[in-house]
Amino acid sequence: MPDHRVVTIERFIVEQERLHPAATGELSNLLYDIALAAKIISGYVRRAGLVDILGSARQTNVQGEMQQKLDVLANETIKHAFEHTGRVCVMASEEEEGLIPTPAQFQPGKYVLLFDPLDGSSNIDVNVSIGTIFSIHRRLSPEGGPGTVQDLLQPGSKQVVAGYIIYGSSTIMVYTSGDGVHGFTLDPTIGEFRLLSPEIRTPACGRYYSVNESNYPRWTPGYRKAVSTLKGVDGTGPGRNCRYIGSLVADFHRNLVAGGVFLYPADTKSPQGKLRLLYECAPLAFIAEQAGGAATDGRRRILEVGPTTLHQRTPLVIGSKEDVALVERIVTETDGATA
Repeated sequence: MPDHRVVTIERFIVEQERLHPAATGELSNLLYDIALAAKIISGYVRRAGLVDILGSARQTNVQGEMQQKLDVLANETIKHAFEHTGRVCVMASEEEEGLIPTPAQFQPGKYVLLFDPLDGSSNIDVNVSIGTIFSIHRRLSPEGGPGTVQDLLQPGSKQVVAGYIIYGSSTIMVYTSGDGVHGFTLDPTIGEFRLLSPEIRTPACGRYYSVNESNYPRWTPGYRKAVSTLKGVDGTGPGRNCRYIGSLVADFHRNLVAGGVFLYPADTKSPQGKLRLLYECAPLAFIAEQAGGAATDGRRRILEVGPTTLHQRTPLVIGSKEDVALVERIVTETDGATA
């Protein structure tokens, strides 16, 4: 029998607004803007092999990484979805070196948006799940004027909304506004995101660990020991199953739902870590904590790390709370508290 109890993301957000009488609706509209951009990008992803948008764009981004055609399309889609709305004063993208001002002809808003337009883009051509990650803060600079870099360089604890979209066998949107984690799936028959899970909670201890083990020779002894413990090869406990896709948002989502820990440690090749604090780690950390999990850089809570540059990198250990604590304890005991 068909399910007639359709709860769209718009209906859900309106119902959440009613719980907060002082809400102005601006954040709700920002989420609608995200949902619209996600639908457009999802359409590109579904048609990628048919309309010549697979493959390299033959240019590199600010990270020195080769851009894919879909990287560029996703980046432009999100920019155009927000620049005219009057809801943001400035944006920043993992794909662009500097801040992205709102055009002068549009009134700047009171929020700022940071985003990774297409995480896992190296997997595009082999049809593996990819995604978009986003983070929203309130501006710090006076309202009415253009946004500044300082509006963007805020710790993750100051986020008002964070979320991600996965483009896979279905298109899923997950977000938090600091009151739990909510999940939606795009129903192509009506073109709307429908409520999938009103309250996502992650298990305290998971079944999986996710890490790129090809980097093992470059890790510190602490991370080598932690992964050995997760494997169960050191005899200290039952081993967990390794699941690693190579698309952060997909690995994170699986572990969020099923329980587990994702690690991307610093190493001798990337001593500051590989993942971007503002575009990847902070928004996912906000979601993890709201779902009952944890996120650290191996020593500090990710949400407490103060960014100093737009493209600052950091190590990341994120997922089920007990698993994150286990890794952090082993790393501290083995490498020392300040190593």
